[in-house]
Amino acid sequence: MLLLGLASVTFRERSVPDVVRLAVDAGSEVVEWAGDRHVRPGDRAAASAARGACAGAGLRIGTYGSYHKAGASDPGEFDAVVATAAELGAPRVRVWAGTSASDDVSPAARAATVDALRRCADAVAERGMGLLVEHHVESLTDGLDTALRLRAEVGHPALVTHWQPRELPDTDACLVEVRALRPATVHAFSWGADGWTERLPLADRADLWAPVLAELTAQSRDDGTDTEVLLEFVPGDTAASLRRDAAALRDLRAGRDLAGAR
Repeated sequence: MLLLGLASVTFRERSVPDVVRLAVDAGSEVVEWAGDRHVRPGDRAAASAARGACAGAGLRIGTYGSYHKAGASDPGEFDAVVATAAELGAPRVRVWAGTSASDDVSPAARAATVDALRRCADAVAERGMGLLVEHHVESLTDGLDTALRLRAEVGHPALVTHWQPRELPDTDACLVEVRALRPATVHAFSWGADGWTERLPLADRADLWAPVLAELTAQSRDDGTDTEVLLEFVPGDTAASLRRDAAALRDLRAGRDLAGAR
């Protein structure tokens, strides 16, 4: 099943109740909660409040989006991350694969990051959760080959995959990545040539998102698992942009033409 939703970091200045209201208004099915603002590590009360707010609104809890940098952050801090995710009721915890691009990291630093990710995976697995690594530049998942290599090196069944496009993404290249990675979660947005500073309506890249959603739907059906597609970086950080892009995602999931959706 392909679930459509919202990454709460999109509205990082809004309160948890506001984020829930925005998500419901946009027709979201799931919310990924940000660990740098809405549900900070160690804040069990905030986690419980977010969990209750989602339950009351009929929203699923998605990934707990921590900003723990494996191999760079203090390993002792991860206990609070895991406990907070458990209180939230999150099925998985997001971490980052270091802080350096794969071409810039030394073999020793890479090994340390891999070992740290393995320890993180052990910790979440004990709570019945998965571990998700952000697919991002300046990390060991800054490309398809590097992401696949990292997954093989960590070699842990709790490690699942995240995916998001780059600036001005090529549709064919994105489909290659999605087919190889088979992501459990996806961040959906459309960027122009200037990256995240040039945010476009999602419908402007229907040429990308229509085939990506079709591929994700097929994977979810074949694997018998849910895949979460979460809106992030909506233009202007406005509720109107969220509603518009959420409607575009629903149309794309249903295979409808987006003519006039802009």
